[in-house]
Amino acid sequence: MPQPLYQYPPSTAPYTRFPDRSMHTNMALDLETTGATSVAIAHVIQLAVAPVFLLTGVASLLGVLSNRLARIVDRARRLEAQLGTDDPVHAEQLHRMLRQQAGRARLINWAIGLCIATAILVASVVVTLFVSSLVGINLSAIVATLFITAMLALISSLLIALREMYLATSQLRIGQPEGSPKKKPVLLSSDKTAQS
Repeated sequence: MPQPLYQYPPSTAPYTRFPDRSMHTNMALDLETTGATSVAIAHVIQLAVAPVFLLTGVASLLGVLSNRLARIVDRARRLEAQLGTDDPVHAEQLHRMLRQQAGRARLINWAIGLCIATAILVASVVVTLFVSSLVGINLSAIVATLFITAMLALISSLLIALREMYLATSQLRIGQPEGSPKKKPVLLSSDKTAQS
């Protein structure tokens, strides 16, 4: 039987009857690891849905508080424009009302600051959840601490906003104060013509 002109070394043979299965095993392990990571990230996204909805509510609350602060500032500017009166009693009332508006503005500023702190803490919770899933470190204690702190800040903000609303309603005067002299109504020209 004739011998081949060239014989391949055993390590560089173009074809082996029993191929090495280690490469396929490593590929399968990589696919399993990738699938497990994808499932973990999907689970983290599901967990992050509730904090994201909470951020939406905090943003709405920030809008309400900002509108109230703008109205307080407008009211204070209108009162300051009336300080040029010569009546000392009226000027004293204006100063008292300005002090009340300043107190309300301070309360609203505190409430807005706590709302912003709540949003930052909730966003930190979401970031910590993803970092914990990707790195593989158990950060459940940090997540719980951040979320509890966020809830405490939100509760404090709501209580301060409630206090400011109480001050606003306590300063409200509807109608003519008791004990004040009744003023004669001013008749318009059309009313005078009708009476004549």
